[in-house]
Amino acid sequence: MIRPPAPSTAPGALLAVFALALLCLSGPFAVLMVDPGDYVLQPRAWWQADSVSAQILQIGTALCLLVAAGLALRPTPGRFRTAVLTTLALAGALGLIALAPTDETRVPGHAYWLATMAVMLLAVVTIQRVAALPLPRWLAPLTAGIFGLWMLLLWEQLVTAFAVPRVLLPPPSAIVLALWEHAATLWGDLVQTVGKAVLIGYALGCGLGVLTGIAIDRLPFLQRGLLPVASLTSTIPLVGIAPIAVMWFGFDWPSKAAVIVLMTFFPTLVSTLAGLGAAGKLERELMHSYAASYRRTLLDLRLPVALPFIFNALKVNATLALIGAIVAEFFGSPTQGLGFRISTEASRMNMPLVWATIVVASAVGMLAYSALSRLERRVNFWHPSVRSA
Repeated sequence: MIRPPAPSTAPGALLAVFALALLCLSGPFAVLMVDPGDYVLQPRAWWQADSVSAQILQIGTALCLLVAAGLALRPTPGRFRTAVLTTLALAGALGLIALAPTDETRVPGHAYWLATMAVMLLAVVTIQRVAALPLPRWLAPLTAGIFGLWMLLLWEQLVTAFAVPRVLLPPPSAIVLALWEHAATLWGDLVQTVGKAVLIGYALGCGLGVLTGIAIDRLPFLQRGLLPVASLTSTIPLVGIAPIAVMWFGFDWPSKAAVIVLMTFFPTLVSTLAGLGAAGKLERELMHSYAASYRRTLLDLRLPVALPFIFNALKVNATLALIGAIVAEFFGSPTQGLGFRISTEASRMNMPLVWATIVVASAVGMLAYSALSRLERRVNFWHPSVRSA
């Protein structure tokens, strides 16, 4: 006898039960504690808020979270219901951020932290629901985007509720504001660091690494003479070579490009040699039986086989080049550059702008890695690792 399948439950339904219980325990939503002047903290409920708008905000936040927890209990999640659930949960999180006290006489009450824990549980539920949806390929990064958005909201809420000084950790809102206010300055720094030093040094370092790898493969005696010298470049510490490069090439971008060449040369060389040696023996013997020259064998067999190895080196070097340029700018640079901005603003305790600069550098690194990955899929479409992805 074949039993019918048990009805499927929605992902995170148990977490939704705990979230609903926490919201119910928060009672009348006493979200603030107020100091009346005798150094005794007393709770203040939502109906005792300072203004009608504060009361409406607290009631609206509570309703959004309660409805979101109720929707999370439904056993059959769909796209529309998941979208509504995510929207309400995010709205409740924004409401809690707005309700967090911003002065020194008020601190969050116990009910506020109960609601915060409920929001964390709802965040897990929404991420699970979005991940379980049958989304088209172009919406595949949606789950990662929802996860990142929740991390930013929780960061904002906790930093605000605990009144963390901005010198230690600024909230994401302050970082976004710094990005907006200093967009022109950050654009100039980006052009100085990435548009000049990183692109030129990256192209030279990777290009020389590939050409040197081919030369070593073509002339075996270079393996005993040139390869040990090339491996020496990978052992030179960045903090040691950066000031020397500044003394040799000046404070402008050529010194940073020289450091990037030194950092990216050896990884590309090693990957190229490994890729050129990855061609099968039978394939090479077949090319030899056709009387193919070294150049023809290289172009038609060995270099295509080496491309996956070379692309791995290119993706690793994309982040190494950016890090090398930023660190090199700490040892001397003109009045522009991402590293110069981080060093200068950190000395001024302007941490929101420092974090904004870090965000710009991270975004550039992720875009470079993504672009190289897409290029690899187009170039190495024949490779099993690409076809199976």
